[in-house]
Amino acid sequence: MESLSVMGSSQMSIAKVEDHNNNNNNNNNNNNVRELLGFCKGNKSWLISSNRVSYCGFKNLSPKNSDGFGLNLKASQINQFSVATCLTTTTTSNKSVDGVKLFVGLPMDVVSECGKVNHERAITTGLKALKLMGIQGVELPVWWGVVEKHGMGKYDWSGYLAISKIVQKMGLKLHVSLCFHASQQQNISLPDWVSQIGESDPSIFFTDRSGRQFKDCLSFAVDQVPVLNGKSPVQVYQEFSESFKSVFSPLMGSTITGITIGLGPDGELCYPSCHHGAKLTDQTGVGEFQCYDKYMLSHLKDHAQVAGCPQWGLGGPHDVPAYDEPPFANNFFKDDGGSWETAYGDFFLSWYSNQLLSHGDCILSLASTVFSGIPVTISAKLPLVHSRYQSRSHPSELTAGFYNTANGDGYEQVAGMFAKNSCRMILPQMEVSASRALLSQIKGSCRRHGVGVTGQNLSISGGNEFEEIRRNLSEDDDIVDLFIYQRMGADFFSPKHFPIFSEFARTLNQSDLNVDDMPDNGPVESLSVRSEAAVSLQVQTA
Repeated sequence: MESLSVMGSSQMSIAKVEDHNNNNNNNNNNNNVRELLGFCKGNKSWLISSNRVSYCGFKNLSPKNSDGFGLNLKASQINQFSVATCLTTTTTSNKSVDGVKLFVGLPMDVVSECGKVNHERAITTGLKALKLMGIQGVELPVWWGVVEKHGMGKYDWSGYLAISKIVQKMGLKLHVSLCFHASQQQNISLPDWVSQIGESDPSIFFTDRSGRQFKDCLSFAVDQVPVLNGKSPVQVYQEFSESFKSVFSPLMGSTITGITIGLGPDGELCYPSCHHGAKLTDQTGVGEFQCYDKYMLSHLKDHAQVAGCPQWGLGGPHDVPAYDEPPFANNFFKDDGGSWETAYGDFFLSWYSNQLLSHGDCILSLASTVFSGIPVTISAKLPLVHSRYQSRSHPSELTAGFYNTANGDGYEQVAGMFAKNSCRMILPQMEVSASRALLSQIKGSCRRHGVGVTGQNLSISGGNEFEEIRRNLSEDDDIVDLFIYQRMGADFFSPKHFPIFSEFARTLNQSDLNVDDMPDNGPVESLSVRSEAAVSLQVQTA
């Protein structure tokens, strides 16, 4: 039996159970096949079908007598947990009731910095479980710092190609995210050679007014500047994307159905306005403007000269609060009489947001060109900066680059830019109730411009968060037809989370499964996956 350790002592085993119950009034075929997930803890069992979670009477599904492959889970404070995948007879539909398909993100570190697949057997087991649940596909983060780590143009796609072929073999679809940023939290860096260039020219990175650099992605101001060994970042991104297209061409349009192009910090179209560590909440600061690297300052100076106000091109606003100060501690963001409403405020905020839009348009145009003629959808992510959304000045959005205030809708231009490049918009934080109003505004702009929307959560969710996601998906199924749940890992498969996720997945899938139709006992057949090895799956989940 293949026993795969995820993070501890609890066990998830997958077995095949035949249903010989002939009492199904909805189907005369006695051999219908149904897909069910059962959770057993001690002498109790829960059966998760594609229409509900309920208690059932399985008594012979335990780690000791389930003949099949197992996935040992390290869920805190949980012991002796197992999953049985019961196949009976009715197929589930790949189309959801409300038109929303469900994908699950693979671990951030599914491919190591050495280009190897991490925990391959455990990942394969997890994919089997997702497939049996009726999940349509998975999202694969592809890191610039892994593929092109050692030198410009020296690509190593082997690990990502290997995991893609595993996904293909499972019959799942694949959505690939091309990540041109780093993640300190996940210990994933930019390519070594890019970081070395940054040591000699730190202005390739975003810089705040105190001179601190944000080194997880490159400044938008260097997009077209040959700062990378004689090439511009846009040229390097394009060559990276073209290499990806060439290597993965056999999978394009069949297994690979979508590609997300990274646009900035955390892959999102925004400035890293809070990289100093402040969190955007209604009780803390709203971040700072990131316009102080020499390339951004040069652009600002030129813009001020054209506007006939050269004194405005010396730097960002002087009357703004620091990262952790409340927004009204200084004059700029004040709702009444704040500098944001002056001629200078409009000059600066228009320029700052236009730099963001120009960058987004440049990269999305690149993606549209590289992947033209290939049957895949192109997407990019926009953050929901909902802190202080009810104020007139919307200060958190302003520092992040969105000129959205009580005086004007800052997302119309953003949606128009996505529409121009035939690009879908990914909106995260759909599990956060505080983002409802902003989410509604952005979806409204997308609807007016004909931009499709993909939903996403920030991290592993609980019961209330799933309800919020369902609420947001049910409201606008005319533009939201895909949800990418983040993300597979130890917490994902824990007894605390997996049952409620399975119920959530059920609500997005059509099925006439009824748990009451299942017998208390039935013959168990192995899924015939054998191994003597035990593999530890200690994956990053955020």
